[in-house]
Amino acid sequence: MVVPVSANTTAVTAATRSGAADQSAFANGDFETFLRMLTAQLKNQDPLNPMQGSDFAVQLATFSGVEQQAQTNTLLRDLAQQMSGGLGQLGNWLGQEVRVTGPVWFSERPLTLDLSPDPRADSVQLVTMTSSGRELMREEIGAGEGQVDWFGRDALGEKFPDGMYKFKIESWQNGEKIGESDVGVYSKVVEAELARGGVQLVLEGGATTMTDDVEAVRQPPAN
Repeated sequence: MVVPVSANTTAVTAATRSGAADQSAFANGDFETFLRMLTAQLKNQDPLNPMQGSDFAVQLATFSGVEQQAQTNTLLRDLAQQMSGGLGQLGNWLGQEVRVTGPVWFSERPLTLDLSPDPRADSVQLVTMTSSGRELMREEIGAGEGQVDWFGRDALGEKFPDGMYKFKIESWQNGEKIGESDVGVYSKVVEAELARGGVQLVLEGGATTMTDDVEAVRQPPAN
């Protein structure tokens, strides 16, 4: 007995052949579309010559492979776009000066310190420390807030050795300490890199900081 091929069967067969000839049809479609095509194919197959189980496996494996490749290509494209945009943003940090409260490098040029003592203070002391926190010097700088240049001179007027330093200010009132805070210092960015948790900046002298810890950014002052 010969079973006539229905119009639906012809359409499904043509679509299947078209999909086999061009795998991009799968890549541009989705899994539900493939299942609907497969279901229609089962409903309209020749009962005297049914599709073998191995044929189903081949079709499923073919679709799965193409679908995975399409998803991989999409992920790679998105990753490339993110990396391109991220690297472009990294370049914007280079050469800028950022204000941080961690240790910074001091050499020949003065450091710009941003001071913000307790407004109630009648006396403010600037404490200079090593990168590990060991106190080197404290000096009275008077009340008031703003930016000052630190030239790195000790009590005898001698220059401090090149190295990493950090600072804090202590606010006093009537001989009693009423506040203490780290001092923000500007340092130049020489490198920026993508790191776990965000963007890491490398400052002059090798100090590092995450962009989340940057308090302010400015153009380097003219020499």
